[in-house]
Amino acid sequence: MNHAAKRTVARAATVPTWRGTAAVPGALGVLAALAAVLSGCADGPSAFGGEHRSSEKAIRVTPRDGARDVAPDDRVEVRVPDGRLKRVGVTRIEDAQEHRVPGRIARDGRSWTSSGDGRKGRLKLAATYRVDAVAADGDGHEVTRRTTFTTAVPEHRFTARVTPENRSTVGTGMIVSFAFSRPVVDRAAVERAIEVTAVPAVEVAGHWFGDGRLDLRPAGYWAPGTEVTVRTRLRDVEGAPGVYGSRDRTVVFRVGRSQTTLVDVAAHTMEVRRDGQLVATVPVTAGRPGAETYNGRMVVGAMDDVTRAKGGTVGCDGKRDGGAVPHALRLTGSGVLLHGDHWSGDEVFGSANVGHGCVGLRDVRGGGGDTPAGWFFDRTLVGDVIEVVNSRGRRVAPDDGLSGWNLGWKKWKAGSALR
Repeated sequence: MNHAAKRTVARAATVPTWRGTAAVPGALGVLAALAAVLSGCADGPSAFGGEHRSSEKAIRVTPRDGARDVAPDDRVEVRVPDGRLKRVGVTRIEDAQEHRVPGRIARDGRSWTSSGDGRKGRLKLAATYRVDAVAADGDGHEVTRRTTFTTAVPEHRFTARVTPENRSTVGTGMIVSFAFSRPVVDRAAVERAIEVTAVPAVEVAGHWFGDGRLDLRPAGYWAPGTEVTVRTRLRDVEGAPGVYGSRDRTVVFRVGRSQTTLVDVAAHTMEVRRDGQLVATVPVTAGRPGAETYNGRMVVGAMDDVTRAKGGTVGCDGKRDGGAVPHALRLTGSGVLLHGDHWSGDEVFGSANVGHGCVGLRDVRGGGGDTPAGWFFDRTLVGDVIEVVNSRGRRVAPDDGLSGWNLGWKKWKAGSALR
């Protein structure tokens, strides 16, 4: 009897019946409230649950979805009016690669704020960003949202050409040199964006030559076998008002064997040393009176099997052989070469200076492999140091080619914008 009674009561409780609303005052209001709670009505305070849930209301993203020309100083923020954020990912999409933007969810779970995408927390210019967020309420109902926005494209950009080339092997005197396409006003900002590291480690400092060039080197020549990494993070660096760097780049080069060369203009000789040991003394001819060769330390900046002498090129007689100069090693930007000479008589090498400011070694037309010029060319690297002494000419300017070794370390460091 008791069992049957319980079943009857249960049926009565789960399937209520009535005759008209007047018989049960207030019943409709109670049931309506109950239905609203059970269904997660969209008109309630929560944006979670139900067929009418709105990810835009549940997860609010700044900058707005589809925004353009977002300023680099703007921050990315994700907020929820209720519930908690579970996951937030902000990604910069560039060249089919994705770069995650750092940030963190607040302790209360209600917000996420970026800590930037580069120096000083700035967003990258001319970039597309994607925001993915997941939030949940106390009952575990989840809402996801994805938005995108793009940052402003600067009207003016500057680029930087770096020496030496990536993956090259260079001499111990190589100087890292940056040539900028536009004048740099904020030299400190640009210099901070360039990092030169070496293994084994050595201090490297920069020196500005005007507003368009920055050179970097250690106090003394690199040790043979050193691996040097040059990291440039110039993209979006404001080098001048409204002018921003265009790209980031990494260059790695290796320092080869040690070779230094001493040209004695008065003695008409060139001494070549490897690892400090004399390996050869070669007769030369240098600049004649009125066209004297520069004194000082110069660095081989380029090598050409044959080059063409041009008007204004120091040391090469363009009237001979149509200006073809074999085994040419470029020492300065002003045109000083150490080169093969096939137009002067053999008797001048080691005894007279007849050139136009360059250093000449005996050679044959087109360049010969078994001549003094060919022998030296085959044993030279870009970055090797050629030092000229006892010339009546003036000292080479430190910004003429890679001639910065003519400045002492104290003066060199004084030319840095970070001193």
